[in-house]
Amino acid sequence: MKFIKNKGIGILVCFAIAIPSWLLGKMIPIVGGAVIAIIIGMVIALFWNEKGRAADGIKFTSKFILQAAIVLLGFGMDLGVVLATGKQSLPIIVCTIATSLIISWILHRSMKVTGNTAVLVGVGSSICGGSAIAATAPVVDADDDEVAQSISVIFFFNVLAALIFPTLGKLIGFDTSSGEAFGVFAGTAVNDTSSVTATAATWDSMWSLGSQTLDKAVTVKLTRTLAIIPITLVLSMMGAKAASEQGAGGQKFSLKRAFPMFILYFVIASVITTIALALGVPSDVFAPLKELSKFCIVMAMAAIGLNSNVIKLIKSGSKPLIIGACCWAGITVVSLVMQHVMGIM
Repeated sequence: MKFIKNKGIGILVCFAIAIPSWLLGKMIPIVGGAVIAIIIGMVIALFWNEKGRAADGIKFTSKFILQAAIVLLGFGMDLGVVLATGKQSLPIIVCTIATSLIISWILHRSMKVTGNTAVLVGVGSSICGGSAIAATAPVVDADDDEVAQSISVIFFFNVLAALIFPTLGKLIGFDTSSGEAFGVFAGTAVNDTSSVTATAATWDSMWSLGSQTLDKAVTVKLTRTLAIIPITLVLSMMGAKAASEQGAGGQKFSLKRAFPMFILYFVIASVITTIALALGVPSDVFAPLKELSKFCIVMAMAAIGLNSNVIKLIKSGSKPLIIGACCWAGITVVSLVMQHVMGIM
């Protein structure tokens, strides 16, 4: 009862936005329900600043409902396919992460942006957006303004990617008969898990691919998310060393904080599916769970839209936006070049 009292209103608001967004997405597949939900949420957020009792539920939906959606995607995915996808995309992931971190470091030095902001934007762009920022912030001892600014920047380019990448993919000439190539692109070039799912779901809707692109993109993205662990470990060690030199106590590295547990649950779901298929269970059994996953994604997009603050982003200054734009552009170009070199188009 306490859960319903604290979070029920916010969840219902997101659910109410998700229903028409889902239906409109079916009618306008080139846009998709996820993108429609983001836009509706952003428009409402412009007029609804104080969300009161709905705030906790909206926050819960944007984080835990999205993670639940990713776990549900694990059902119906063969573990062998998951491992093969991770192996296939690993060179692209390494190159895009390195590109973003190098760009953010160069611009931090040349534009005199605070180190924490540059680190957070670079890590958020290269790994998994808000999740990476949340994991990195306590390690580098970032304050609330730096975190909020970085998340706002990442969110802006997340939404931009969800809106334009499907059209860009069509213009570039990605294979439209399969979701594999565009799924790899979405999984490596889009920042946050939410926008990866939105971008991939839109491509699936455009070309009636079921969940081919979504499955591929999420698997690639979750492989990429694992980079949180070594990066936060390195940052933690660097921070501890700097604090030791200054005679202060440093922030300790926490594997539990750095590792997103929903990845483990996704793998467990894939293992269950793999065993079930090997025992002769028909794949159609998992179809309702995958549809539920897609609807949960639309709900999460509505929540993320409601949590946006476009005005604050504009007021926060141009330098973090420039870093975010350069990281985003660099990741996109490197991902496309690597896919071309590897023949994944």
